[in-house]
Amino acid sequence: MTEYERQVLADLCVLKTQMEQLLGIGQPGRLHQLELRVESHERNMQRLKGLAGAFGGLLTLVHLLIAFVGRR
Repeated sequence: MTEYERQVLADLCVLKTQMEQLLGIGQPGRLHQLELRVESHERNMQRLKGLAGAFGGLLTLVHLLIAFVGRR
């Protein structure tokens, strides 16, 4: 076995280890954990958008009430 072949096999071993860390070995790996974090972030952003819309609607109603009372 030449030095080049040994180097290629060593690099493949390192690559295999890194892939196992990403995908997991029977347990959730880093990629799965990252997917869960992204899903959680997306859920939180949707909640925030809903709250911002509700708050904007409430401010509009308050503004209309002030305008209505101010005209009397």
